[in-house]
Amino acid sequence: MYEELGASRTRRTMTATTRLMRSMHLDGMLLAGVAAVGIFGLIVLYSAAGDNTALWLAQVLRFGISIAVMIAIAQVPNHFIRMAAPVAYLLGLILLAVVAVAGDIGKGAQRWLDIGFVRFQPSEIMKLAVPMLCAWYLHQRPLPPSLWNVGVVLVIILVPAMLIAEQPDLGTALLVAAAGLLVLVLGGLPWFYLAGGLVATGATVPLIWMLMHDYQRQRVLTLLDPQSDALGAGYHIIQSQIAIGSGGVFGKGWTNGSQAQLEFLPERSTDFIFAVIGEEFGLLGMLALLAGYLFLIGRAMYMSTQCRDAFTRLVSGSIALTLFVYVFVNAGMVTGLLPVVGVPLPLVSYGGTSLVTLMAGFGILMSLYSSRKLLAP
Repeated sequence: MYEELGASRTRRTMTATTRLMRSMHLDGMLLAGVAAVGIFGLIVLYSAAGDNTALWLAQVLRFGISIAVMIAIAQVPNHFIRMAAPVAYLLGLILLAVVAVAGDIGKGAQRWLDIGFVRFQPSEIMKLAVPMLCAWYLHQRPLPPSLWNVGVVLVIILVPAMLIAEQPDLGTALLVAAAGLLVLVLGGLPWFYLAGGLVATGATVPLIWMLMHDYQRQRVLTLLDPQSDALGAGYHIIQSQIAIGSGGVFGKGWTNGSQAQLEFLPERSTDFIFAVIGEEFGLLGMLALLAGYLFLIGRAMYMSTQCRDAFTRLVSGSIALTLFVYVFVNAGMVTGLLPVVGVPLPLVSYGGTSLVTLMAGFGILMSLYSSRKLLAP
């Protein structure tokens, strides 16, 4: 009897929670995945931060603010999100222009705006604004897109990407370009357009190489042979590989990583935090985190397939696949498979603007998904 009463009470609680989640347009599975990866990230960051407790507490606060931003954006109707796409894009371009003229300089790059109470990177806005505007342009036009429409979308992508690359911030520029190109691919871009684009890109490699900064060219050369400059450009990759290799299968234990704790590993709380996971939690820890990302990407892709109009489907799919690009680039960079381009690990690396942008993307995804469900028969 007591067991039946307990089971009945549990069912009522679950039903009430489900109703609350639906009323707030939140997807329970996606929210649970975000919380799991985010909490794991805070645990890792506590170790990576070392004695800098203030840094960890700042990230906890930012994570809370990001959750609030996600929940708030999830309440926005999808037609408002569609209407906001050109406004967000135009605002992002204006802010990028302001950065080029009067932005704050840090670590040799002019990427930040300081408005007194907050310092942020306007380039992060374009990670969402570019795919949103690409989807906004394509959703009222026949799909697959014509050659003319492909050209228009490429202009939409290239203008902010070039402004960001000039800061210089090649990593963010590539992510912004990838987010926009994913919209084209999801829109049914014909394979011969894609093949032609790859050929054209290959043909412009010499020009791109000439336009790259010296340190960017050095990063590419270092990828091929890190030992050629072991104490300079190759130092990050070498120390990262040492940290991951020393962790083995099970790791050295939380807060016991020598490379991280003795500060041999550069940028251990930001771009190279994946190496801290490898050293302290081992191969199993890295695989567990990648499994968490795979769950998030899979759930986000499923939600995008439930959307019935072109705009919601293209934006949702782009957000899901862009998360995959973030993880792929960061993991490849840390393990020495890709050049070092300064891409943070989503939900794990220390940082405010990138975290808020990512959570805002999840909020958009939840809004579009819940709005589509309300319109379903």
